[in-house]
Amino acid sequence: MGWQDWFGTFTGVVLVTVAALPVAALAVWALARRRSPADTPPAWRMSLAEVGVVYGTVPWVWMILLPGERAGDVTGRVSLVPLRDLITIVSDGRPLTLVVQVVGNLLVFAALGYFAPQRFTVLASVPRILALAAACSILVEAAQYLLRLDRVSSVDDVLLNAAGAGLAAMASRHRWRRRTW
Repeated sequence: MGWQDWFGTFTGVVLVTVAALPVAALAVWALARRRSPADTPPAWRMSLAEVGVVYGTVPWVWMILLPGERAGDVTGRVSLVPLRDLITIVSDGRPLTLVVQVVGNLLVFAALGYFAPQRFTVLASVPRILALAAACSILVEAAQYLLRLDRVSSVDDVLLNAAGAGLAAMASRHRWRRRTW
């Protein structure tokens, strides 16, 4: 069993993410202690937001950059017509696939949308989070295409990724609208 068997599969991503949770908690603690030895709430909030963005986003990006079975052998595929991929899944009669596709894509940049406005004042608006998430999603989709990962680079993924970040930003709005730090 090589390292690819652990790090190059969905199960490997999940296992590493779960195993990294104590490291993430330690990182929050260490960052907060470094900022303020008095354990003030702003230091803890800032540290949690920084680690939350990374811990909540990297595993999803890692997962969607995993190569498919024919990676490197096939040229990248692009779908630029909005909602075409989702309609195809519905017309093929695969409701579970549709749910997994939609929910998974909504979650890719959800941590970014939830935590970034809490940490960075310049991002404390839903339109800015939508723009940032869309830009990040376009980069990921371009990487899928350029690296020939046997995946479809789809505008539907960009739309859902940005929507997930926007919904998460709205869910955290009460935290960044009344900022005390």
